[in-house]
Amino acid sequence: MRDFIPAWLRAPRTTTWLVLAALLLVAIAIVAPPQLPVVLYKASLVALAAVLGYWLDRALFPYARPDGYLVRDWRFGTEEPEGDVDYPVVQGYIRVFTAVMLRRTIVVGCVVLGVAAGL
Repeated sequence: MRDFIPAWLRAPRTTTWLVLAALLLVAIAIVAPPQLPVVLYKASLVALAAVLGYWLDRALFPYARPDGYLVRDWRFGTEEPEGDVDYPVVQGYIRVFTAVMLRRTIVVGCVVLGVAAGL
């Protein structure tokens, strides 16, 4: 089926948001050029906070990584049949996997909010 989909429809999922962000950046550059460095500074700090939050979670919980609850290592790729789960979770560990994913989301989110509040 992918052979019949035009290339412009197969763009990555966040392409629309990337284009919108670029357009807003251009709008800021036109409307308030002195604010452009401030916007870039704040965006880079928020991106740095996301990376810091991720590595903080990895350092605080080294033995509870989300990928540790998958049936097989995701880095080796997948050969699942069409319509099947890409990376299944070990039987009986769905709730633990969910809790670990939520924990990482909360840690990263709190670090990002903390940095953003300090701006």
